Amino acid sequence: MDFAEKIRRLRRARHLTQAQAATEIGISFRGYQDMELGGYPRYEKLLRIADYYDVSVDWLMGRTENRSAHRS
Repeated sequence: MDFAEKIRRLRRARHLTQAQAATEIGISFRGYQDMELGGYPRYEKLLRIADYYDVSVDWLMGRTENRSAHRS
């Protein structure tokens, strides 16, 4: 599963629209939409996404299968 699919599944699990998720995370709707279409966020946005969905950056980026790896 790639980054786009992961954030799509996380968003749907919370029953949010892309616009709602973008607002909650603090990014633009278009930016969030682009990520679900295969784009990658900048570091600061990636951290906000990981914090909001309570998953690790490593899991989001496909470096591990453990959702909470390297979380403090």
